[in-house]
Amino acid sequence: MSPLLAIALTTGLLSALWGWLAVALGLLSWVGFLGCTSYFASQGGVRALGQTLLCNASGMLWALLLIHGESWWGAGVAGYLMTGVVATLMCMQARQQWLAYIPGTFAGCCATFGAAGEWRLVLPSLVLGALFGYLMKASGLWLSRRSQRPAPSAPQTSPSA
Repeated sequence: MSPLLAIALTTGLLSALWGWLAVALGLLSWVGFLGCTSYFASQGGVRALGQTLLCNASGMLWALLLIHGESWWGAGVAGYLMTGVVATLMCMQARQQWLAYIPGTFAGCCATFGAAGEWRLVLPSLVLGALFGYLMKASGLWLSRRSQRPAPSAPQTSPSA
């Protein structure tokens, strides 16, 4: 089975499971899918999973700064200017290796804005979503390898004596 087909199958199965689990746990399924998407858009692997989780969480924190910071700097033009400053800082944090995945940072920020700052729902949804993304890809690659038929070996000839 091709890796694409195998990943498609495991992604479909685990997406259904995530949808059910999110509802059962009272989490935000769409935020989990942002975490999953963040992982899928990464380089892949365990290291990328860690980086995805850290960047999603940092994006959530940046969003909370903007949401709650409005009481410091007010709304209107100042709020727009702060959005620009924070977006710049979100990119600049990529100078640190573990925070270098800018799309993951923006996904965590967007999820937090979309959930009106409800970080107690956003954080576990992002984390579980990224874990599901890892499982979707890893299980798909495993299924693809497992379904490959071994190449036929050359017939063995006995050495001449």
